Amino acid sequence: MTTATPTAPLPLSARRRWTVLAVCALSMFLVGLDTTIVNVGLPAIGRGLGVDTGGLEWVVDAYTVVLASLLIASGALADRFGRRRVFQCGLVVFGVASLACAVAPSLGLLVAARAAQGVGASMLSPVALAIVVNAMPDPRERARAIGVWAAVFGLSMAAGPVTGGALIAAFGWRSVFWINAPVIVAALALVAVFVPESRGQRARRLDLPGQVLLTLALGVLVGVLIEGPRIGWASPLAMTGYAVTVAATAGFVRVELRRDEPLMDLALFRRPLFAAATLGAVAVFVALNVTLLLNTLYLQHSRGWTPLATGMATLPMALGATLCAPWSGTLVGRLGPGRPLVLAGGFTAAGGLCMVNLGRDTNVLLLLLAYLLIGIGFGFANAPITNTAVGGLPPSRAGVAGAITSTARQVGSAVGIAIAGGLVAGVGPAGLARASRPGWLLVTACGLFLFVVARASRSAGRRS
Repeated sequence: MTTATPTAPLPLSARRRWTVLAVCALSMFLVGLDTTIVNVGLPAIGRGLGVDTGGLEWVVDAYTVVLASLLIASGALADRFGRRRVFQCGLVVFGVASLACAVAPSLGLLVAARAAQGVGASMLSPVALAIVVNAMPDPRERARAIGVWAAVFGLSMAAGPVTGGALIAAFGWRSVFWINAPVIVAALALVAVFVPESRGQRARRLDLPGQVLLTLALGVLVGVLIEGPRIGWASPLAMTGYAVTVAATAGFVRVELRRDEPLMDLALFRRPLFAAATLGAVAVFVALNVTLLLNTLYLQHSRGWTPLATGMATLPMALGATLCAPWSGTLVGRLGPGRPLVLAGGFTAAGGLCMVNLGRDTNVLLLLLAYLLIGIGFGFANAPITNTAVGGLPPSRAGVAGAITSTARQVGSAVGIAIAGGLVAGVGPAGLARASRPGWLLVTACGLFLFVVARASRSAGRRS
């Protein structure tokens, strides 16, 4: 039976509200950082553990697939048992798993530890956003807060390669996991002191059949994308993977439509604005992760750059994301999501077009320009997409709302990594630039899709 939990939000001073945002943003920084910090270290991890490109993709996607699969359930758990409590549990799990990654002696154990990191991270991402939304009842202030939150998350994603390159150059690839420990300790202390407990007004039952089917569909889909170049796209094993993915997806839809309290309320996707925002989140993170992985492999394998130099090359991307995300949040609060989405789409598409004729000796200035444009597009995209998705659900379901948005992001991350790795799997340094060109066309297409999302948001605004 569904139970009511009538907890009204505590009235917080402005200083306390923004302190809560800062604490949640610090923890969210870890989630985004660990999505991308490993990218620049993949060649070093491969050399250290004797692993090829296909195996290395699992080091990244074991984290993102588990994270994407569990986000919605974690949001529901937070609404039921308390957001601060679940958030603290997530920090502990994430920290212990990070230590396991740092000492992993083999690929299998590293992938397992990365999956455990994803479990912990799933209790941080949607819950952090729900805590922020709960602390910011004023819509304008909430829009600005989401802009800051998106800026920190965007910075963490874009800064991951820079941070990873510096750590690997100084201390080796295992340091990208050791660095999490002091941040986790600080975050636990700050959450205990500053973050108030909150819950959803309605507690929801866990949807275990839906959870299993969602995990199965995402895991098998990403697995086929990663292993397809090795096993053959038309092999019996690949065909089995396609069939399992379709069957699990169909089963998930069937189960969700029949449950009174589904894991994911599919009726929301009948609203064009919500559906467009969710697909837009997938597109943004496909573009970002295709860019980061292709950049790492191209610069280190084809041009012989060091991990530090490769990470430094993405500084323009981090700069663009950091500067434009807060601006985007302000624009959303004043003008709505349409204009920031148009800017996001235009800059992302322009960055992808800069790279479609990539060669082994492409001018470095063109590379830096492309990364800057993509970073600006990423910075402008997050706030309007997040604000639109969260605004599409009742405030009492803030945990689930944040989880749906975050799930879309991580699905995009996992698919982007799998597609980019599949494009260059087995390709030597001389042919890597040419093999990566379809990936840059995909980045361009993702940017253009944001124009569709912008149009949907404007149409919805005129009707409201």
